[in-house]
Amino acid sequence: MPLTAEEAFQRYRQERPRIEEAVEETKAHLAHHIARRGVDCQMSARAKELTSFNAKAHSPRKGYADPWKDITDKAGLRIIVPHSGLLDPALETIKDNLKIVEVQDYRDDVGKEDLLRYPRLHIQAVMVGGLQDPDGIPYECEIQLRTEAVDLWARMSHKLLYKPDFTPPAAVSRSLYRLIALVELFDLEVARGVETLARQDPELARSKQLLELAEQTYRTFTDHPFSRDLSQDVMGVLSQTIDEGTAYSEQLAEFTEHFRERIQRNYADYGPTSAHFLEHGRYLLASQPESLIIFERLANARFRLKSTWNKSELPETMLTDMAQIWGIAL
Repeated sequence: MPLTAEEAFQRYRQERPRIEEAVEETKAHLAHHIARRGVDCQMSARAKELTSFNAKAHSPRKGYADPWKDITDKAGLRIIVPHSGLLDPALETIKDNLKIVEVQDYRDDVGKEDLLRYPRLHIQAVMVGGLQDPDGIPYECEIQLRTEAVDLWARMSHKLLYKPDFTPPAAVSRSLYRLIALVELFDLEVARGVETLARQDPELARSKQLLELAEQTYRTFTDHPFSRDLSQDVMGVLSQTIDEGTAYSEQLAEFTEHFRERIQRNYADYGPTSAHFLEHGRYLLASQPESLIIFERLANARFRLKSTWNKSELPETMLTDMAQIWGIAL
């Protein structure tokens, strides 16, 4: 039996804590698999705010016959990739690891090439964990998959165009949609730059890719800022210890999951918020995302790591400190 707007709101108020927990679990699930795929991205999750749900349920413009069933974005995930070349790998990973209800992909709509519009790439999927609503229906989430440029445009245009009971002037709407052409050009040029770098300086491109992989996994432990200059110097050494063609994204993901509790303790004891770091300034690399690769190399290729490190200009103490944290001698 359909719920009224008020009944739907009261149910959502009661269910929201469970929905919020489920969407966070779904985010962690996808983050794990996307990291294994080696796709650089930023992820955020949310359960719809109570005020937002209430306004949507009561909106005469929406005219929902059953607000509880018709409002399908009770939970949402946003996945932002640096450029358009990473959209398909991210989309494939989502499809492989969630039960998909619907995919809305407006990027290459046949017959609408003459239109300037938001390149919508939204996925409706069942959340992990088996959570169901009071009617026994599995809870779903709406996943918005965008590039950084599209996300910037979408957030800006939403503030200007989507106001309750207000229709913006046609000239304003048209000017904003004209920016879509620039967004497309920006994404294409960024993707072209990434491809060119990979061809002309494969070692630099590989170091950058490995750092992105490490950073994405590192963010599951802490959001503390780090030195990118130091990361680039260290990754130039670490990349030499990893054979090309190795499925290293999966290798690092498996290592991290296997030793997650140990790594978490190491960051608590020696990382960016620890007394060792704040009071003494030691163990600098424990506050860097490449520390994950160093731990993995210490565990699986320590002699190769030591030999390569000693040929570089990096201080030997940086590596011996990390070995001490991991509990081995070099």
